[in-house]
Amino acid sequence: MIIAIPSETHSGETRTPLTPEAAAQLKALGAMVTVQAGLGLGAGFSDASYAQAGAVLTADREGLLRSGDLVLRVRKPAMEEVSWLKRGSIHISLLDPFQEKELVRKIADAGVSAISMEFIPRTTRAQKMDALSSQANLAGYEAAILAARYANKIFPMLTTAAGTLLPAKVFVLGVGVAGLQAIATAKRLGARVTAYDTRPVVEEQVKSLGAQFLKIDLGETGQTQDGYARALTEAQVLIQREAMKKICADSDVVIAAAQVFGRRAPVLITAEMLDAMKPGSVVVDLAVETGGNVEGVAYDRVRDRYGVKIVGLANLPCRVPRHASQVYAANLVALIETFWDPPTQTFVLRRDDDILRGCLVTHGGQIVNEKLLAGSP
Repeated sequence: MIIAIPSETHSGETRTPLTPEAAAQLKALGAMVTVQAGLGLGAGFSDASYAQAGAVLTADREGLLRSGDLVLRVRKPAMEEVSWLKRGSIHISLLDPFQEKELVRKIADAGVSAISMEFIPRTTRAQKMDALSSQANLAGYEAAILAARYANKIFPMLTTAAGTLLPAKVFVLGVGVAGLQAIATAKRLGARVTAYDTRPVVEEQVKSLGAQFLKIDLGETGQTQDGYARALTEAQVLIQREAMKKICADSDVVIAAAQVFGRRAPVLITAEMLDAMKPGSVVVDLAVETGGNVEGVAYDRVRDRYGVKIVGLANLPCRVPRHASQVYAANLVALIETFWDPPTQTFVLRRDDDILRGCLVTHGGQIVNEKLLAGSP
């Protein structure tokens, strides 16, 4: 089986779907691994390191994609490259299927079986394949680092001969994987951290990291079966905003990491809240790629709003591409190893398996994913 890995072409993308270590693991399964020259340069992996791992390098991108039985990517394929994929091949990447319906339809029409890494089930068995979590973890870390970079004060308390510098106050909004890592990183940097989420179940996790949990009585909230926060009613949103306005005004840094899977991110930090914040404060919006949690956030830019810096930099994992590539490649290898058939040395689509049933989007010329067909996560 030929596993083909093209270079990423999305503007600013520095991650790679396959590290040399991962290439060696796939070779050990019996696969032929072919990669595009320059594949890992953005993440600090040389062509020589891939060759040493046993991969075949090529500069012919179209030929590479036409030859692949299994194609691995970080991001979704360009529309014009779908026709290059071999009919009957398997394509694995982050696909953004809810927002890319035309692309998904074209992949199905091309007879390609597409696996969306966003749809990997959040189960114990699939945990090592969970690319959303592995990338969100790094995004949360980078959000805290960016906040420290743009803040006008240091995070830790510091006692000097000239007096004591009080620790920065950090408010983290949204306690998923990214939010938890933002909390942990801000605490390691010495900040006083408060966090909030509509799911009361995360309070214990917040406290275990040494942060305070903000309680707002919204009535019934909860989470989906996949662990994501449920959307709030209009009345609940108004109650939430009033409580958050007070803590934003008292915070030096706000990190917003609230997302609803498959939908536009909710606007949680309003202009009124921003007006209440002190000049020199920083707001980092981790949800900017799905519309943003912060009113007026500028995509992939840092904006100064009356002295409050709003950081809307996109694709934060690509700011630490070596480690982001390492964990994403590990996610892919775990998926491939789970469905690898040693006697035939091929990746087998066992459609009765709960993992593949959850993440397989197209197969046999059809869109087959239940969530996608229902139009809702």
